[in-house]
Formats: sequence, C-alpha cells, structure tokens
Amino acid sequence: MSRPVPNPGILDIAPYTPGKSPVAEPGRKVFKLSANETPFGPSPKAIEAFKRVADHLEDYPEGTSRVLREAIGRSFGLDPNRIICGAGSDEILNLLAHTYLSHGDEAISTTHGFLVYPIATMAVGAKNVIAQEKDLTCDVDAILKAVTPKTKLVWLANPNNPTGTYVPFDEVKRLRAGLPSHVLLVLDAAYCDYVSRNDYEMGIELVATTENTVVTHTFSKIHGLAALRIGWMFGPEHIIDAVNRIRGPFNVSTPAMYAAVAAIEDTAHQAMSKQFTETWRNWLTEEIGKLGLKVTPSVANFVLIHFPADKGKTADDADAFLTRRGLVLRGLKNYGLPHSLRMTIGTEEANRLVVDGLRDFMAGK
Repeated sequence: MSRPVPNPGILDIAPYTPGKSPVAEPGRKVFKLSANETPFGPSPKAIEAFKRVADHLEDYPEGTSRVLREAIGRSFGLDPNRIICGAGSDEILNLLAHTYLSHGDEAISTTHGFLVYPIATMAVGAKNVIAQEKDLTCDVDAILKAVTPKTKLVWLANPNNPTGTYVPFDEVKRLRAGLPSHVLLVLDAAYCDYVSRNDYEMGIELVATTENTVVTHTFSKIHGLAALRIGWMFGPEHIIDAVNRIRGPFNVSTPAMYAAVAAIEDTAHQAMSKQFTETWRNWLTEEIGKLGLKVTPSVANFVLIHFPADKGKTADDADAFLTRRGLVLRGLKNYGLPHSLRMTIGTEEANRLVVDGLRDFMAGK
C-alpha cells in the first residue's frame, strides 16, 4: 500500500527534546530546573495586559505586530520597520532557513549549539556543518575554516545554550569580517539580558552597519512569557522584506503582543531578575565547585555541571538522585554532553536544595 513519503532528509532529523517536566506527587514539592524558565514569572503588568485582551478574542491580531515592534524600537533605539516578530524566536529561525537555505546549501553551527539550528537547516534540505568549539565556547577560527562555496548561513547563539559561554563582541565582528558577504550571520541573543560583561554586545551595532547580519531575541527568558511564544528579529530592510513574504499573516497572537509590550516596558522587573540571577549564578558556581564538580563559567540564567564517568557518580546517576528529591535538571546527551547536567537558576530554596542534594550525592548518601 502506498502512502505519502516525507521529503528526503526529513526522517534523518532528530526531533527536538525539551527538558523534563516534573510529575507532581502527593506530599512532595517539585522544582523544574530543566527549561531555563524564570522563577519570577512575567511582570504583573504583562499579566494585566494579557487579561485585558480576553474580551476580544474573536478578533484577528494586527498582522504586523506594529504595537510590539514600536515598543521594541523604543526600548532598543531601533527602527520598527527593521523588526519582525514571531511565535517565539524559534519560528523566526525557521523562517530564515526557509528564506535563505535550499537543497545543496550548507549552514554552520557549533558543536553544542542550540538544537533548533540543525533542525531548521535540515528541514529545507540543506546540510548542517559542525564547527568545533574550544573549551565549550564558539571558536571563530573553526567557523571560518568550515566555510565552503556552499555555505549560505552561520548560526551563533551568544550566549550559548546549553554551555552558558559567550563570544566577546570583537570576536563576533572578526567572524563577520571573515565570512563571505553573501553568507548570512544569525546572532541568537536569547540570553543576552543576563550578561554583565563589558566586552559583550548582543549584535545590534553589527546589524545596523552590515547588510548580512541579523539578531534574534525572545520574550521566553527574562520576561517570563514562554507560554505565549513570542520573539523578534532586527535585521537589514531587505532581509525583513524577504522574511515577511513567507511569514504567516497572524503569527503573533494579540494577547502575546500586548503582554510583551508591557513586559519590555517594565524595566524594574527585568533589573530585579538580572541581579538575582547574577547573585545566585555566582553562588551556585562556587558552592558546586566546592563539592569537587566542575561548573562551566556561565553568563546566562543556568549553569552547566560536569560529572565524572565513575560508576555511581555519573550525570545519569546524579539526575536520578536529584529527581527523587523533586529537583528536575536537564540531561544533555542530545547535545553531545553525556557527562553533564544543565541547571536553571531557580528560587533561593531550589538553589540551596540542589547544592544540598549534590553534596549528599557526592558523599554517597
């Protein structure tokens, strides 16, 4: 019996696997630290804005997300006409792949880059090329070495998920200068709001001064709107025009748009979250290090913890041990990091419980 057959390469794609969602049990408190969600939730102003829209759910959204683009423009000093919004930055990444990649093309990502990159690349029949990282950090020279005449796009998460590392802006500019002019550089700045380094820049300056660079961002992290699926991109006018031609006409819902406007305008909520994250990121790195476990220096809202391969002390063993205590972290086998767990920085209670749990785990209790 015949049946529809997927396009070549589709069944070669490993589907995206999200972090585990804990299953609540009677009498046990559970902390989900597997998906890099903010422990504070969205701004109360964003919740109010979301609720106000509930009386008009029969109306289609405004098709260009104009109100949100203007709010983003005010916040970052950008031309709203050079901004496009999407159902999470994931949708925008896929739209870029559909716009600029085709069969026979190549796109470059790094060893432990965001898993959506190879999915978006392979879904349009292009080849995903891996550039090796150095110390779990993007290596600009490795990316440039991987460029061939078939290269059309480079994906760069900065900061990177799941490693938490980042590339200084001078290195990003060196990467752009070393790439052929026809190669699109996509800077994914999902975690930029948590960075406090003088040598970091999310990429706006580079986008503003080149014709072949875009920067994407999301409202899922520091703004706490992950459930609403809302993200955006700043790019040259010709790229915005091209992507808009295949973007769905109502891809951003009205509740998501107005909640995002309120969220981006609540700078106090963002500052509070950033300061809390930085304080506890430093604390977790130091305290977990005292247990004899290596933690990769992070600038994001999570830490990457490395475990030995010794029986009884592996990342899998630690994951099972912590899960039994209601502490759900992220295993990273699908990212090529089988000996590591990624921990989202949670509430003070959750953070302290993880350190206590790891201390007991390492002691064999």
